[in-house]
Amino acid sequence: MELNIRGRSALVTGASQGIGKEIASGLAREGVNVALLARNREKLEATARALQAEHDVSFECLAADVTDAESIQRALATLANKQAFGTLNILVHNAGVPATRPDSQLFWQDSEWREVIEVKTLGALRLARAALPMMAKDGSGRIINITGATGVAVLKPGLLHGAANAALMQATGYLASELASQRITVNAIVPGLVATENRRKWLQGIAANGGRAPEETLAALCKDLGIALGRWAQMSEVADLVAFLASDRASYITGAKIPVDGGLTLNMRGR
Repeated sequence: MELNIRGRSALVTGASQGIGKEIASGLAREGVNVALLARNREKLEATARALQAEHDVSFECLAADVTDAESIQRALATLANKQAFGTLNILVHNAGVPATRPDSQLFWQDSEWREVIEVKTLGALRLARAALPMMAKDGSGRIINITGATGVAVLKPGLLHGAANAALMQATGYLASELASQRITVNAIVPGLVATENRRKWLQGIAANGGRAPEETLAALCKDLGIALGRWAQMSEVADLVAFLASDRASYITGAKIPVDGGLTLNMRGR
């Protein structure tokens, strides 16, 4: 399927690794110029070098913090002066706080609660607010929020991540309605269990503790969680949907919350 997005421009947050990096790579493969945004400039530049070696498009690195409105404003002002990014067609908010601790989030500190909400939910709103003056108003404008299955159903210990994801899905619908008059579509992608670098390390730890091979451990986890397809998602499967939603093929889709979860939320079982 030809997506016809070559020559357009995108900004992806949380882009130095994991799903964000894969989204950037997927868009670049379609000929999109991509700005990578994350807090760590060193990791961003390493990611940009790796992607530039694979794709013949323009990449820009924006070291910024989505919890800081001024930081976002400075980054977008810098981007607006770059030749390939004067107009922004695609805005992908992927940044989030990894759920790396198994303890009950009910007993986390207030500062830890705020960080999850600040990055995932308020970060998306700050980004949309700052980027809107740059967004294309010719029907090619796309805002795509990466949320998560914990925003749809309960998965322990995802209290805060679930609340942040659910709030971002509600905000997605609101923005879709508000920005429709400017011919900008706004959609959310709802991944389930995805084989990111952090998740692979997490799996190896569980497997080692249980004395089983990672493949066996993963199969058991997928069964316990109720994933209908019996496996986790590859990052490219999320990136492929981003590329489709960014294209003219998806011009009549807005306000959608689309799962990429292998059937996880059909019968999600809390752990």
